[in-house]
Amino acid sequence: MAAGYLEILKAKHAARLLTGTLVGRLPNATAALAIVLFVRAEGGSYSLAGVLAGVYGLANAVGQPVLGRLVDLHGQPRVQLPAAVLSALAAAAFALTGIDPRWPAYPAVAAAGLLTPPLEGGLRALWPQVLRGRKQVQTAYAMDAVAQEVMFTVGPLLVTLCVSLASARAALLVLNAAGVLGALSVVVSPPARAWRSAPREAHWLGALRSPGLLALLAAFLFVGVALGSITVAAVPYADGHGGDAVYGWLMAALGLGALVGGTVYGARQWTGAPERRLRLLVGFLAVCYLPLTLMPDVPGMVALAALAGVFLAPAIACAFVLVDRHAPGGTVTEAFSWLVTTFTVGASVGTGLAGPVVQSGGALWGFALPGAAGAVSLLVLTATGRVLAAPARTAVIAASPENDPNRAAEPRFSSGDRA
Repeated sequence: MAAGYLEILKAKHAARLLTGTLVGRLPNATAALAIVLFVRAEGGSYSLAGVLAGVYGLANAVGQPVLGRLVDLHGQPRVQLPAAVLSALAAAAFALTGIDPRWPAYPAVAAAGLLTPPLEGGLRALWPQVLRGRKQVQTAYAMDAVAQEVMFTVGPLLVTLCVSLASARAALLVLNAAGVLGALSVVVSPPARAWRSAPREAHWLGALRSPGLLALLAAFLFVGVALGSITVAAVPYADGHGGDAVYGWLMAALGLGALVGGTVYGARQWTGAPERRLRLLVGFLAVCYLPLTLMPDVPGMVALAALAGVFLAPAIACAFVLVDRHAPGGTVTEAFSWLVTTFTVGASVGTGLAGPVVQSGGALWGFALPGAAGAVSLLVLTATGRVLAAPARTAVIAASPENDPNRAAEPRFSSGDRA
């Protein structure tokens, strides 16, 4: 099962790019928890902590596609590293000034989120240059999705470790410093320095002028809603079955399910049209959310939470293939960044929707919301099937051979390819 991943990691620069990207994304992955813990340590309320975390998330959702477009226009080193440094400086300003007076905290947190470098989209733009052919790229996408689950599991542990060993302020400073080092490792690598976006048609919509990409984003908005609503619905269940420890087990099980599903999915080569495969994966995802409404005892609920996560990482990995196909020439980093933003916004919407649903109907109706959101996502994918299946663009080159000192760049998937 691990042979495909090992083959990817043995490719020149692949392990460095993946590791650097994951480390570089630590500030973003841990921001919500780190901000909440810091505000509470400074004597602020949970309301203030929630608002500041929300400001960060909103600014990040805006900044990712904007910076992604700048990467496509100007290259990775000129955008990723300055953005990482400025984001870290803004986070440091927040950590050092605190919440008294309160007004500087808002622009500092907003700047930290807005300037978070789009390392996630940047890595996916680099895979076709580093790896041999589209099959390896697909495996890398699956490995990428699995690595995300590991990061979002390990990240909060690192925050709590920093807090326990030093302070919440130290956690903010250390993790953002690590983020700069991760970004630096990526941008000074030969693939990042050599990478050039394909020629692009000037258009104010950028990647969003692609109907296929818009269809995919609409579908994944609801996948995000499903994931966000689970995190809220699990709270009243945990309150009635043991408290915070049970909530932690449920969230860990959800991540473990995604980790296992992504690992298995990436262990084999898939044939056939990716848009059809994505419909199946999202359909299974929606179905696996439904048993959560049974709300059995804690061991059974933990098992159901793991089941609910199994098809998440495979669906995301399959979506990466379609993003690459439908991104207009010269907009690949921006297109991947839009997927990140859409998923983040969907999760925020899901969190907001689940609150009143749980308040009026309890955990049962809260757990019904993810299944409903998954069903809507499937309907979107079904309704836009022809758009997603349509050839989107001709083959382009990820980086010209003369700009790559190591090897000729692999062509991107051609418009006639089926992953």
